[in-house]
Amino acid sequence: MTHPLLDLAPLSAAHFAAIEDRVARLLDTRQDVVITQGEALLPLEGCIRGAARPGTTALNVITGPYGQTFGDWLRDCGATVVDLAVPFHTAVTAAQVEEAFAAHPEIDFVSLVHAEAATGNTNPVAEIGEVVRAHGALFMLDAVASVAAEPLLPDAWGVDLCVIGAQKAMGGPAGVSAVSVSERAWERIAANPQAPRRSYLSLLDWKQRWIDGGRKALLHAPAQLEMLALEACLERIESEGLDALMARHTTAAAATRAGAVALGGGLEPYVHEARDAAPVATTLRAPRGVDAAELVARSLAADPVLPLVAGGGALAEEMIRVNHYGPDATRGVVHASLAALGAAMGELGLAVDLEGARRAVTEAWQA
Repeated sequence: MTHPLLDLAPLSAAHFAAIEDRVARLLDTRQDVVITQGEALLPLEGCIRGAARPGTTALNVITGPYGQTFGDWLRDCGATVVDLAVPFHTAVTAAQVEEAFAAHPEIDFVSLVHAEAATGNTNPVAEIGEVVRAHGALFMLDAVASVAAEPLLPDAWGVDLCVIGAQKAMGGPAGVSAVSVSERAWERIAANPQAPRRSYLSLLDWKQRWIDGGRKALLHAPAQLEMLALEACLERIESEGLDALMARHTTAAAATRAGAVALGGGLEPYVHEARDAAPVATTLRAPRGVDAAELVARSLAADPVLPLVAGGGALAEEMIRVNHYGPDATRGVVHASLAALGAAMGELGLAVDLEGARRAVTEAWQA
């Protein structure tokens, strides 16, 4: 018997290249774009292992768990790492990055996460990019959560390695990702004898065998279903319009924040300033004396598909995350998520204002 998801015609090199071109248009970049056949941790690690080596001094900005991971990879490559860690309830500033350069002028590589879905903050990449560009360091950006939710302009911001994934704001598959690579990033990787070669982590293999070959022969069999799903989500973004999609995420974040404040009961935004809050996910601090994981479990009892999760690791007891991204960046999902949290808090004896939360969400959506 046949099956529409199994009996597909092979994905040609030309089709693969056409999808890469659509990703490049999404990023408004003239740099090379490589679609990698795996979740975004694959190109993120590939970028670091390609560009870092003994003798590299890296500024690693930590505003959430992924920054911590990047530091581990950089040290594993033999790089000297200068960690710039800020509290997870805020964002890093360009001034802090400039101070790090002043203290360590030898820095030649910078790693930064744009939006941290795990902690709910977002960083001012345009301003930071100016500082990094003035210093001349290579700039790697994790834009997995931010792409399609807020402006992302790697060329204009001086980003040399910009990694994206489709599974969040883009509303696409998790099993495929992409990276835009500047000419000077290619030069850095090519000059690194430790850069992965003949490896799934090797960006240089894609450069030499795919891009330099005119994109006529793929390195290996493509992840066909994921590539077709990526193409479909790009079509959907183009149909809705990128500006409209970003506006929907911005509104969802503002509505969730306003609704949580109006709900009361001791629930409050985890990220202190609205300007530092990511549009893909709103993190909330659980009421004093209430375990966040237990509150989320109660909230999901009636509707387990709501995009509510407890924070990871040490944050599991205090942080609640509302993942309003992609198809969940809607007024209905925000209403339902806060209503579920309010009902669970009521069960625990906390005084909440469900109608006030509903009004706040509606007003934010109509603003």
